[in-house]
Amino acid sequence: MTMGDERPASRENEGLAFFRELLRTGTPAAPICTPLNFQLSAAAHGSTEFTGWPGPQFANPGGVVHGGYLAVILSSAMSCAVHTTLDEGERFTTTNFNVNLTRPLKPGPGPVIASGVVVHRGRQGATAEGRIVDSAGKLLAHGTTTCVIFAARKQD
Repeated sequence: MTMGDERPASRENEGLAFFRELLRTGTPAAPICTPLNFQLSAAAHGSTEFTGWPGPQFANPGGVVHGGYLAVILSSAMSCAVHTTLDEGERFTTTNFNVNLTRPLKPGPGPVIASGVVVHRGRQGATAEGRIVDSAGKLLAHGTTTCVIFAARKQD
């Protein structure tokens, strides 16, 4: 659910329709999903969820999953949550994001779940927050993002 969003949550817009089609077809949400072994697992107006499988190829020299792996998945969940609120012709970009890593994660077969939810959606900007949990539900990371929204261009 979104807070501060004047649009009805049940409204099917271009952004949400895009993610529903990705879920229907199993198409990766972005090219980076394939090499980093994560995929879109849920989408609603103002929220998304990604599931990742951080294997040993994502370990740092200390033997735990590199924080950059978690940052990519968390950023994806938060920014895609904003994307689900876009109307036809609107575009967005992330201007900044913050990630707080709360515990180390050993590489393994169990999935991690990254969820993102829009906190505020205005005409020109949006903020979202997110969390990553392991298969036992333990918090691995949390963060926030700020995105700028570009209005649809009028056709001449």
